[in-house]
This record gives sequence, structure tokens and C-alpha cells, in this order.
Amino acid sequence: MNNKYYIGYTRDVNERLRLHNSGQVISTRSSLPWQLFYKEEFESERDAIIRERQLKAWKSRKALERLKFSK
Repeated sequence: MNNKYYIGYTRDVNERLRLHNSGQVISTRSSLPWQLFYKEEFESERDAIIRERQLKAWKSRKALERLKFSK
């Protein structure tokens, strides 16, 4: 694991992770490998985007890490 967090939304989390780990995503290519840390599922893309923006706004590693242990 690279000790960094990537926050994003997708319809297919396994395919998205595969793309990141194969180096096909320029913004994450320099920090391989990536592991799935946490995921949430939403009924709509709009709701997923709202949540993504909320998580990115936190800018706190500890706040993000609390998600992993909250379920």
C-alpha cells in the first residue's frame, strides 16, 4: 500500500481499481499499488458526487480513517 488515499466515484469499483493499479490513470500512476480502503453505494450518480465532494472537503486523514471503522 502507498499510504495515500484516493477518493472517487465509479459504477464498477473493481474495474476502477484495476485501471489505477495498471498505471492507466495518470493522476495515480506514481503511487502504485492501490488498495480498496472503504466504499459506499448510492442510488444515483448525483448522490455519489455529493458524497465524494464532502469527503474531499474534509482534508483530514483521521476523519477518512474513521470511516473504515465506523461500520
